[in-house]
Amino acid sequence: MIFKKLKINNILLNNRVAVGPMCQYSAINGRPSSWHFSHLQKLSQLGAGMLILESTFLSKNATISKNDLILSNNPEKKSFKNLIKHIRQFSNIPLGIQISHAGRKGSSHIPWEKFNSSLSKKEGGWTTYAPCSIKRDRSWPIPVKLDLKKIYKIRKDFVNSAQLANQSGFDLLEVHMAHGYLLHQFFSPISNKRTDEYGGNLIKRSRFLLEIAKDIRQCWPKEKILGARVTADDCLKNGITIDDCTYLVNELKNIGFDYITPSSGGIKPITNKKIKPCYQVKYCHHLKKKIEINVYANGMIRTKKEIDSIISNNYADFVAISKPFINNPYWLFKIAKKDEINLEIAKQYSRCFQP
Repeated sequence: MIFKKLKINNILLNNRVAVGPMCQYSAINGRPSSWHFSHLQKLSQLGAGMLILESTFLSKNATISKNDLILSNNPEKKSFKNLIKHIRQFSNIPLGIQISHAGRKGSSHIPWEKFNSSLSKKEGGWTTYAPCSIKRDRSWPIPVKLDLKKIYKIRKDFVNSAQLANQSGFDLLEVHMAHGYLLHQFFSPISNKRTDEYGGNLIKRSRFLLEIAKDIRQCWPKEKILGARVTADDCLKNGITIDDCTYLVNELKNIGFDYITPSSGGIKPITNKKIKPCYQVKYCHHLKKKIEINVYANGMIRTKKEIDSIISNNYADFVAISKPFINNPYWLFKIAKKDEINLEIAKQYSRCFQP
């Protein structure tokens, strides 16, 4: 099942494995650096059916750290076009990108320098915004509550980034509504205590997400792929549940989204989430049973047996794998060779796998 092709609109995936987004914290002034050119070129040549770039932000003050990718203007678009042009010299793999706003999770240290820690003003920290003035954690600053004018501005920023992503040449766009970022903050009753049209019951907490979804659907080409990463479970008392997520996904489908991928946890640094192999596939299974929409599974999926089970049981339509492509880059090619499947890799390397 791994090597069965999948066509979504006019985009063909040669197999059911995508290279999942991996934040590199290596951008220079918001633009792809030499690291991205090298890193993504390598990933594009490993036989996957799709390659999705890391979370990319709407503006400088929407980022997690100082070293995140930003797609907000034509000079930044030119950098992404150059990146895609570089990758295309080596691979025709479909390319996707996530767009996001960090909200109260922004103004943060790079993880390997200081994990789960916000930047001070002396360190170049900036003001963060959220649905409400509620801290992410005890040691984090209080974010500024977004007023309606700023909410509308962020809607426009999402559309702007989507348009620039299309002009850059991406085949897939994923709107990030999970992992504790701003749209997740609006959706979760833990972080959203507003009393206006953007807070309160499920419909109001979903409003901002769905307004952005409608805006982007109008500007993103129908022949390409449009999806969202959503939160299926906050893994905390009084947080998002799978029923909340089912409502959101059904609305996204009605708007015209092509796929979703469910995640869990993230609204606070520590939750009750228990990480184990395929721990998020249960959410995919639930959503596939309830709603006719493409789903991709993510989260500690490692083996051929796991992937075959996910696809053959219709728990998901494809999977996103991240760390294995770093730890053992040619794992997918080795599986294909064992199954006598012709999976193309660089001719310069193909002899390395001969007896």
